[in-house]
Amino acid sequence: MAAKDQPASGRTASPSEARRLTAVSLDLLLALMGGVVAGYAVTVNTADSPGPVGQQTVPPAFWAASVGAVLAVSFTNQVLLTLVARASLGKLATGLRVIRSADEGRAGFVRLVGRWLFGFYWSIVFVPLHLAADSNVEQQDAVGLRTVHRTVRS
Repeated sequence: MAAKDQPASGRTASPSEARRLTAVSLDLLLALMGGVVAGYAVTVNTADSPGPVGQQTVPPAFWAASVGAVLAVSFTNQVLLTLVARASLGKLATGLRVIRSADEGRAGFVRLVGRWLFGFYWSIVFVPLHLAADSNVEQQDAVGLRTVHRTVRS
């Protein structure tokens, strides 16, 4: 482990920003793919219905199914999988896990739901501000949970 990755006072090291962004990107891609697949599955039979020639509209059922599936896949990945495996699929792929800040223990259901909701708030409020102002704002850990490097036990 490099000197800069050494945890202060014996605590688990925080991951690099690149590793966190990769995990978030993988999780986002998974949720969006689930939404597109669900939207397509709902509308595949209605695509052949008669309508004006040359005009293609996306039916409301596509959007409803897509949004519902994005939320369901995101919740399952970010809350339920993290409750069981201590990490979402994106975090598992990048070698990260989620722990309680206070004692480095397993995250509970209520805190994981709070963290999931905070992620939406962060995405809606801070990401656009960061992009508009080109600031150095970094993702913050929320509701008493932290993202850290996963350790391999031998």
